Amino acid sequence: MTPETMAATHARAFAGHGRAWSATEFCDLMHSDHVFHRGDARAFALGRVVADEVELLTLATDPAHRRCGLARDCLQAFEAHAAARGAASAFLEVAEDNAPARVLYHAAGYVETGRRKGYYTTQRGKAVDAILLSKTLI
Repeated sequence: MTPETMAATHARAFAGHGRAWSATEFCDLMHSDHVFHRGDARAFALGRVVADEVELLTLATDPAHRRCGLARDCLQAFEAHAAARGAASAFLEVAEDNAPARVLYHAAGYVETGRRKGYYTTQRGKAVDAILLSKTLI
């Protein structure tokens, strides 16, 4: 999948919910040997493995393909690939007001480990906490 495709999917997925990442940002990330993605133009997970940890950088689903299990499938593929690369644990952050994502992560076994007060700012200027989640993979 190209950085342009990732940026287009990300823009549709996050429309109205903050700034989408550009193709240049995806390109820069993908130049690292530590960064990988799983999925396709409908939905993808992007992560970075360093030592025995993996960070889920973003999980994006095109709105036209939501509620089909694609995000769950991408998350499972992300975790399996990370574990194969030696990651024993995974972590991520999610906006407190992103209920669908929080349900997905909870169902996948992620637990809250922290909170960043007012980390995100909505397009209307409201501060939203970032919820830090983690999961043991191995």
